[in-house]
Amino acid sequence: MKNLYATISSGKFKGKKLLLPSLQTTRSTKNIVKGSFFDSFRYELAGKVFVEAFGGSALMAAEALSNGAAKAYAVEIDKNAYKIALQNAKLIGDELEVVNGDTFEMTPAIVARQNLPVILYLDPPFDIRDGFADVYEKCVNLARNLPKDKIYLIAFEHASHLNLSENIGAFTLLKSKKFGNTSLSYYS
Repeated sequence: MKNLYATISSGKFKGKKLLLPSLQTTRSTKNIVKGSFFDSFRYELAGKVFVEAFGGSALMAAEALSNGAAKAYAVEIDKNAYKIALQNAKLIGDELEVVNGDTFEMTPAIVARQNLPVILYLDPPFDIRDGFADVYEKCVNLARNLPKDKIYLIAFEHASHLNLSENIGAFTLLKSKKFGNTSLSYYS
């Protein structure tokens, strides 16, 4: 099987190629979505911790570090994707920590122990995949229960058919942007 790669598109690691896991177990963030996020928040990453939930290859976390985040985490449950994310983290450095485990269990603990504000990037598998019918509801519950004083921003990548609430717990929708079948919704 031929290896798949993604490229860091901006910042100090621009051009660095990262290995991608199987597309059968993960869904990589589209370049247009990734570009839109970093075009919007590149200058707000400094002094923040970036947490990529459903981390896959850790591409978004690596891109966040490339653009000035102080620290980044990628949480991934799939063992093969986790191994690839670990390889990618070695290319980036110690500021990228890859965690193997369930996003819904690991993310609150990671957020709770941070001393810097957190940007949480939720990128769950689309709800049309087998076994993921309730993934968006679980993500909303995860966000709802996070401590507001620890969170700077929540970015939620989701299927465009999903209509998210204006408020998720203490967090308010700032904006939502559609990219075909994928949308990004931002909460603060």
